[in-house]
This record gives sequence, structure tokens and C-alpha cells, in this order.
Amino acid sequence: MTRKFFVGGNWKMNGDKKSLGELIQTMNGAKVDPNVEVVCGAPSIYLDFVRSKLDPKFGVAAQNCYKVPKGAFTGEISPAMIKDCGVNWVILGHSERRHVFGESDELIGQKTAHALENGLGVIACIGEKLDEREGGITEKVVFAQTKVIAGTQLTDNVKDWSKVVLAYEPVWAIGTGKTASPQQAQEVHDKLREWLKTNVSEAVANSVRIIYGGSVTGGTCKELASQKDVDGFLVGGASLKPEFIDIINAKA
Repeated sequence: MTRKFFVGGNWKMNGDKKSLGELIQTMNGAKVDPNVEVVCGAPSIYLDFVRSKLDPKFGVAAQNCYKVPKGAFTGEISPAMIKDCGVNWVILGHSERRHVFGESDELIGQKTAHALENGLGVIACIGEKLDEREGGITEKVVFAQTKVIAGTQLTDNVKDWSKVVLAYEPVWAIGTGKTASPQQAQEVHDKLREWLKTNVSEAVANSVRIIYGGSVTGGTCKELASQKDVDGFLVGGASLKPEFIDIINAKA
């Protein structure tokens, strides 16, 4: 079973129409590996702008959404609104949402369920902090986060795993310049696949794409991409630079 390589760019709270317009021109003109699915996570205020300018062969993602279709939730956006902009993906549970904005595992699970019910693909982020890595509880942390995203028998958040990409992002490696070694990334991805096999199904474990995020650059991407269970990347800072093309082509 070959899993289609997936590269997400998370632009975070960066860019303006001028700089994003230039980045989009670079991407539209670049020679990219046709066997890679590419999705760019744009700030919500620019979703319409990016979707209208970016070549349709590239996907666009919102960087977050709320758990209900509409209502008195000032400053939030819903999956329905995201879809109305022609956008088909959302990033949920990013470590910055968890640790800067205090989003709980439970809320992220609820958002995942609602986004999937409304036809969005979800890039669901999980990952441990440095003290958790050093304390030897990486697996415990990422399994617990994955479990809440998946839901329980009673609240089955994910009914169709083909719409989910799992992004493993060790928090200690995001924006720090530190990268998990290819071996460290492979080890966690392998364990996550085992968890899915045990707790969801063997078919899902074999088919779901588990991507790595955490200071991925043009320099580190090739070796990471060669790992058996690394099915792509969620790229932060480098996704705003021309080297994003090199990362997309890591397997080429």
C-alpha cells in the first residue's frame, strides 16, 4: 500500500498580500513532484486571496476552526466558512494552539469531529514537550493526544481516516532549529502506526499518512523523507521561502 507523500506548509501568522503573492507566484511557476500532495495553511484573513491565486493543484488549509457551524463566537471561523472560500483542509491541535492559547485535548477532538463531519480534511497535530521527551513519556503523551483525536466508541470523532493526516511535531523541535533525528522521527511514527493498528484497525494503520513537523528545512528533508514511516512534512518557517519547493521534492 503506497501512501501519497504529503507536504503541508504552515504559514502561521506571517505574510501580507504582497509577500504571499510573491510566494504563490514562485510555487505556481515551480516544477514540483506530481506524486506529492501539497497543502498550504494560510492565515484565515487571506484564505480567499490564497485560494484564488494558488494553482488548483495545490491545496489550501485554514490554520484552525471552531467546533460548531455558526454563532456568538467572536473571532472564530467555522468549517462551513472555510469550505465557502473553496478551502478543503484545516490544521487542528497545533502545539501553538495547545500551549500558547490553552486548547485542551478534548476541544481539539471536538473540533476534529466537526471539521470531518463538514467535509474538511484535517491535519491533526500531536507532539511532546522537551520535559516530556526527557522524562521518557513521549509515547504516553502522543498516544493520549491521538486517542482524543480518534475519539471513543461513544464519540467516534474520526469515521473516515482517509480524510485525516496525522502530524507528529515534537514541540521542542518547532522553531528552535533543533530537529528530531530521522531515527527519532521514524521511531515515533512506527509506534503511532502500532497504536493505530491496535486501537483502530490494521487497514487504517497501513493507509493513514503520518507526517513530521519540527524545523524541517531543505537540508534535513531528504534523510527524513527516506524513513519508512515518514509520509511527508508539516513545514513552518521554511514554507515561506523558496526552499519549500526543495522540501516538496524531497522524494524526487
